[in-house]
This record gives sequence, C-alpha cells and structure tokens, in this order.
Amino acid sequence: MDADPYRRKLHYRAHHRGTREADAMVGGFFDHHSAEWGPEQFEWFERLIDEQDVDIMAWALGTAEPDPAFAGPLMDLMMRLDFISLPEGLSTHKS
Repeated sequence: MDADPYRRKLHYRAHHRGTREADAMVGGFFDHHSAEWGPEQFEWFERLIDEQDVDIMAWALGTAEPDPAFAGPLMDLMMRLDFISLPEGLSTHKS
C-alpha cells in the first residue's frame, strides 16, 4: 500500500466509482499509469474523477468527444483501454 495519503485517496476514489465497469476503467487507469505521473498529471486525474462516470466512460470509449479540459495525452492513454482487467468470472463473451 502506498504510504502517501494523497495517492491513497486518489486510489480509493478511482476504485470506488459505483459500478464495476467504472471501477475497472478509472481504477485500472490509475493503477497502470500513476507511477509515472508528476504533479500536473495527478491534478488532471483529480479533476477527472470529479466528473460523472457516464461522461468519463463515454470519453474513454470514444462515444463522446472528451471535454476540452481533459483532452490531451492522458485522455489519449485512457482511450486505449489496454489497462483494463476484468475480475475473475466476469466475461465479455456470451456462452
């Protein structure tokens, strides 16, 4: 567990969004990329997680244009969706 209270707070908020899908998307993004971030990236992420999950997910999935305040390299990374891992037992394929 990270000893930095600020990072712990962001980690918690990223992983407790309200839906499994948002937890996987926002929390996975934080887990996968935050170790490389500096103060500007953390500030961007903190503003992002104040937004509604439906908006964040639509921006990441490309079904809506990102708010200009969030457009840029970090949103481009989020839109790749290569950081998402689904919990065991949760499948994207129908049987």
